[in-house]
Amino acid sequence: MQIRKATMADAKDAFEIRNLAILSQCKGHYSADVLLKWTEGDVPEAFIHDFAKHGFVTEIADKVVGVGMIDLNSGMVDAMFVRPESFGQGLGRKMLEHLEAQAKQAKCKKLMLDASLNAANFYRVCGFEGSKQAIFHSPRGIELACIPMVKKL
Repeated sequence: MQIRKATMADAKDAFEIRNLAILSQCKGHYSADVLLKWTEGDVPEAFIHDFAKHGFVTEIADKVVGVGMIDLNSGMVDAMFVRPESFGQGLGRKMLEHLEAQAKQAKCKKLMLDASLNAANFYRVCGFEGSKQAIFHSPRGIELACIPMVKKL
């Protein structure tokens, strides 16, 4: 397993992993209509550029199995997803540790994220705090219940 900086060419894999993870892990936390809207369409051009700028990928045997993004100016973590067949192997935790190391190197004082309802406990185990629900307004115009969370570094 290796984690490396993302390139524009990784965005398609990242978007596919995102959609597969959402459809598999968010059932029961969001309605079928929300899941469909959340995952429909092709890779947005803005995502390609944002992922190349802020993204990292986890590879096993030259296959991208996990992704994550961090904006080192704000400390905002985003797009943390693992392929469903790779769940439970600690890949999400390793990616989060990698992003945290990047943030510390950039002298960020805290990490922030908007956790999907199904992922909040994972982030709590990783040291994030937050429990109040809020609404995340996605770039695609979807409103999603989330839990804003923070981790002081």
